[in-house]
Amino acid sequence: MLRAPQFWHSGRGGLAPLLLSPVSAIYARATARRMSRPGWVAPVPVICCGNVTAGGAGKTTVALDLLSRLAARGVNAHALLRGYGGSARGPLRVEPDRHDSRVVGDEALLLAEHAPTWVGADRAATARLAVAAGAEAIVMDDGLQNPTLAKTLSLLVIDGTFGFGNGRVIPAGPLREPVAAAAARAQAAVLIGEDETGARALLPAHLPLLRARLVPGPGTAALAHRPVLAFAGIANPSKFFDTLAEAGAIIVGRQTFADHYPYDDADIEAILAEAEALAALPVTTRKDFVRIPPRLRDRVAVARVGLAWEDEEALEALLAPLFPPGPAHLQPAPPGPAACTA
Repeated sequence: MLRAPQFWHSGRGGLAPLLLSPVSAIYARATARRMSRPGWVAPVPVICCGNVTAGGAGKTTVALDLLSRLAARGVNAHALLRGYGGSARGPLRVEPDRHDSRVVGDEALLLAEHAPTWVGADRAATARLAVAAGAEAIVMDDGLQNPTLAKTLSLLVIDGTFGFGNGRVIPAGPLREPVAAAAARAQAAVLIGEDETGARALLPAHLPLLRARLVPGPGTAALAHRPVLAFAGIANPSKFFDTLAEAGAIIVGRQTFADHYPYDDADIEAILAEAEALAALPVTTRKDFVRIPPRLRDRVAVARVGLAWEDEEALEALLAPLFPPGPAHLQPAPPGPAACTA
């Protein structure tokens, strides 16, 4: 739950990355050896929304968008993820009325609102259970660096504000592996937001780049012209604050916490007290909301977000070969941004 060090960011140099570079080389070699192993080939399409940096890049938001599109095609798609932040190692089917974020992680609860969702450290074993339960496709939230399950389509998701950080591998930088290695296994990259760090220039020229941006989701428009105290424990809280501003909310206070931060009663009561002092509505992300103690949730508003694609046809063109038209798969995805709850 720790924050990323400042030297991981783009443009940051200094002595620390240089001193850590030998360890980074060992880390990169270990990842390359692990990724050389063949994975289980599922009898259904497996779509991976992955990234190359530690922390969030928008993978869950993309996964939610894809689940919506596949549902519109009549495809019974299931979601699969590790369940970061939860104690369950799985394989386990998420039951939102029985499991909380301490067991399955916050992202699993978001995905389970839209599709059958499974968590498991062993992706292949978890995928087998999903297929046995009727999955006609699997959408992975993360897992680009996990070789146990073969992917049919891999999307390399990039946060435009962070890019690839300082371009170095863990621990000298935020990369789980060199950008070129991850890009070589991807069929397309997804850039969310403006490319503020020049990430596009580091990708192979032949790799298709899909552009998208976060937009206010259902209900968020109700925050227009209202004073709000915004708080978030996600990898890049500034994206949340920007979306609130786009929706017309008047942000009179901001609080940031570490990614996946486990809120307790004292944390939320302090936020509520500050909101009252500011005469503001406390508002957070859906991902944060599921980590708030249940007895305090009705006192916090949620701002949902969706994705607006620059070229939806390009995205649909990637999906189409995986799901040939048939009795259950005749309907195209609805136009416009898909509603997400990231």
